[in-house]
Amino acid sequence: MGKKKSAAKVESKASAKAAKKVKAEQKIDKKQKKKQTKADDDDEEDLETILEKMRQEWEDAHAVTEELVEGPPSRRANATMTACPNGNHLWCIGGEFFSPDNKAYFYNDVFRYNPEKDEWRKYVSKVCPGPRSAHAVVPYPAGGGKLFLFGGEFSSLHQNSFHHYRDFWCFDVSTHSWDRIDTKIRPSARSGHRMAVWKHYVVLFGGFYDPGITTRYHDDLWVFDIQEYKWQMIEFKANDARPSARSGFSFLPTAEGIVLHGGYCKEYAKGKRPVGVMLEDTWYLRFSIAQPDATSTSKKAQSERLVAKWERRKRHGKAYAPSLRSGCTMALWAARDMGVLFGGVSDEDPDEENLTSVFFNDLNGYQWADKGRWISMMLKKPKKAKGPTKKKTAKQVSRHEWREEENEDFNEDGSTTVAVRGPNLFVVILVAPAEPEIDADDPILTTPLPRYNAMLAVLRNTLYIYGGIYESAHHEYTLDDFYSLQLDKMERYVCLKKSDVVIKSGEESESDEDDEDDDDDDDDDEYDSDNETLIGSQVGDEEEDELVAGKRKLVDTILEEEEAEDEAQPEPEAESDIRLQATAFMGVAKSNARSEEDVISTPAPGETLAAFYARSREYWAQKATSDTDARGKELRRDGFELAKEKYETYKPILQEIEKILAEAGLDEEEIKRGVGMGVPGGKQGPTESRNRR
Repeated sequence: MGKKKSAAKVESKASAKAAKKVKAEQKIDKKQKKKQTKADDDDEEDLETILEKMRQEWEDAHAVTEELVEGPPSRRANATMTACPNGNHLWCIGGEFFSPDNKAYFYNDVFRYNPEKDEWRKYVSKVCPGPRSAHAVVPYPAGGGKLFLFGGEFSSLHQNSFHHYRDFWCFDVSTHSWDRIDTKIRPSARSGHRMAVWKHYVVLFGGFYDPGITTRYHDDLWVFDIQEYKWQMIEFKANDARPSARSGFSFLPTAEGIVLHGGYCKEYAKGKRPVGVMLEDTWYLRFSIAQPDATSTSKKAQSERLVAKWERRKRHGKAYAPSLRSGCTMALWAARDMGVLFGGVSDEDPDEENLTSVFFNDLNGYQWADKGRWISMMLKKPKKAKGPTKKKTAKQVSRHEWREEENEDFNEDGSTTVAVRGPNLFVVILVAPAEPEIDADDPILTTPLPRYNAMLAVLRNTLYIYGGIYESAHHEYTLDDFYSLQLDKMERYVCLKKSDVVIKSGEESESDEDDEDDDDDDDDDEYDSDNETLIGSQVGDEEEDELVAGKRKLVDTILEEEEAEDEAQPEPEAESDIRLQATAFMGVAKSNARSEEDVISTPAPGETLAAFYARSREYWAQKATSDTDARGKELRRDGFELAKEKYETYKPILQEIEKILAEAGLDEEEIKRGVGMGVPGGKQGPTESRNRR
């Protein structure tokens, strides 16, 4: 009995001990759970604090300041102007300006233009790309609208050193904020490249890299997958057809790929100076997507693969195409499946000391359907009632008719020839058309000044042109004018903002007869002045009126003094007449007061008919359009006939000028470029503009 009680007592103590142990464990667990709960609460609180801090920092960095500005951006070159992917706006980003004292200024500001309100707004934020020019920007419509930017260049104030970017940025159109996209694999640093968006890929090609010693041009092709956020370089086989390395070309997206046209590069030969090369070839980059292979175990095979192939677009020899040039800009007109190309410059640098440049302001379109074709996009001239007209040419007007009808319009370019002769004098004066004779409704008068590297964009059916570069004599001018043109109507350009740029024309000289008893060699009276011409306004009207009035007074005086003697004097031989006319023409042709139209429409000494027509064919096409409704080949034929007629009119005088210059010891090449006339925008200088790159 005692043993049973003792065993029960032991068992009871063990149970109590076990229960106490369980209770202690429960108490420990409870404390640990309480501790863990408190820690979790603290962690959650800390995480929320961290996230809130990060959000605040991001908002502070990405805070955007919006400002309504008076007009377009300050004058600049090599900026980008892009049509908004969503909405009715234009976006202008970056650019550069070189001041007259050769200082370089670079920008990173962002401007937005609203055509409906005709207003500009400027957006500034802390997080944004650095100041740059010659970068590339493309629009992407998804996600509220994005603008992707890559590369560009920057230089020190005095251009002692250059830097090329290789950063990649995304601008959110809805929030007006920037984000930098950093990836390990990406294209090398470069400028002058071009980008286009095809489906969900940003495609980049070409460009140049210039550390200041030599310029290296690229021919590599890169694609950025917007969905995967990664870059990939497209590899080609050694024998695959592909465009050569270049920069400053046109690059437009289409439904099946991308169109590439033209560009610029330099050729470097050992022991020779680098030579600039203008390119006029056209390529089509055709894309296709290889579907994933579900049966393969390879991750690469299971993802879609972009396949690219270059196809060269061959142009028929007789098909129309813009004349050879660089620095032209082409914008996408999506509504018509075509690109619109404006302006450009053509350089000829036969040696180290001479560079002749011809600038353009014509408009051309490239339709990429089928094999692709070029069209000349000319303004439509208002139709007017046609009445009988009788024109006289210089060959049809006699000496006496000239005297009696000195105001007669007999030149095809609309100018007046005032001519008078006496016993020892023969004067021929070419006077620009009087202001009342200018047709104010002529849409050609609204065409912007010739230029290259203009910023171009098409929004719906309207073309916008801002700025660009123009050169006169030895000066380079960065423009700041702003134009629009309704492409579906092609009626006239609308100047949204006139240029504030002042172009100095330099010294001008006119040879006047001030002493009839002196020899011809002593009769030159130089007229020197430093004119300033405001682009977009009437050029030198008052000065021209004074000059013309002086010439007419001279003619009247000569007529009065020699009227009685004229009939009794024998007529000089025809050869002497031609020599005097050639001398007078040289004096007029060298004057800086000549209008752009007069320079373009007049042949130059040493210039063949073919060369004259090639240089001025856009002008004669416009002339032919005003006289006929012909198009295509017929229009070109009519334009050529007008050019030929003008050339034949001046041919005897030009041949005599060539004789005069040959007698002065000039060879053929010097005759062609030494007279300094007949080539619009002619320029001679030791180096070419760095903007050509």
